[in-house]
Amino acid sequence: MNNPLSPHLQIYKWQITSVLSILHRITGVILSLGTIILSTWLLCLALGEFYFDTFNYLISTFIGRTILIGYTWSVCFHTLNGIRHLTWDYGYGMQISVVKLTGWIVIISSFVMTTTIWLISAVL
Repeated sequence: MNNPLSPHLQIYKWQITSVLSILHRITGVILSLGTIILSTWLLCLALGEFYFDTFNYLISTFIGRTILIGYTWSVCFHTLNGIRHLTWDYGYGMQISVVKLTGWIVIISSFVMTTTIWLISAVL
């Protein structure tokens, strides 16, 4: 068989566009899983004080907070990247230099937003 081989991940050079595309898909899955957590919280709220307190205890642990922070970042990243995609649908920002710049803006802004949200929640 003399068919050409596809580039392997070991020799493939990662580009910001491909990383953001993969992250957008991953954060979409995380948002779906986060909906299960939100639904569980609402169910515990409806079932009574014991279940609600138990849920709040679990979510306030280190692992629970880590999950919530990851979920918050996923919401921020997915939203900002979705806005970026919507501008592309209108034909704006399709030059490769703009695509790279807005990609970095999305990454940095999502971390800034997540940090700001959690700092505000710590104060309140």
